[in-house]
Amino acid sequence: MRKNFGVKPWCYPQPVFILAAYDENGIANAMNVAWGGIHYDDQIAMCISANHKTTENILASKAFTVSMADVKNLIACDYVGIVSGNKVADKFAKAGFTSTKSDFVNAPVINELPMTIECELVSYNPESCTLIGRIINVSADESILDKDGKIDPAKLSPITFDPVHNEYRVIGERVGKAFGDGLKLK
Repeated sequence: MRKNFGVKPWCYPQPVFILAAYDENGIANAMNVAWGGIHYDDQIAMCISANHKTTENILASKAFTVSMADVKNLIACDYVGIVSGNKVADKFAKAGFTSTKSDFVNAPVINELPMTIECELVSYNPESCTLIGRIINVSADESILDKDGKIDPAKLSPITFDPVHNEYRVIGERVGKAFGDGLKLK
């Protein structure tokens, strides 16, 4: 038997993304976004309202980065989702974040978050709050790479958002092989 909950913005897992962009003075700002994901092979989509400082910055700079929130930086990642850049000008620094300018787009790479998607703005619809970016580069700190030079999710320790309980959860262990285990039924 199932229990019906009606219309809810619930989906598992919901990645915790940290969007960052420069303002008109080259100052980095960041925000926590839980509603987003890959849009096409080379695009990412986010749901963010127009009243955010980061949205304003992205529209002005035409670029942004998307970092994966991780266990190690959970408090800082939550903080940039609680505090508005419109009210706290130095929230990026207060979170303990530092940045390096991306080599690919005019946006900050957050040094403390080891995986970043570097994007240029494709479009923004303020009515639907849909932000779409073209992925120009994905960068990862060597500390989260496996022996083959690929990103190791266990080393990254990304967190997800549990919208039902308002909690963060860590991604778990490997349980199967994608595009392989199902071949047993073929």
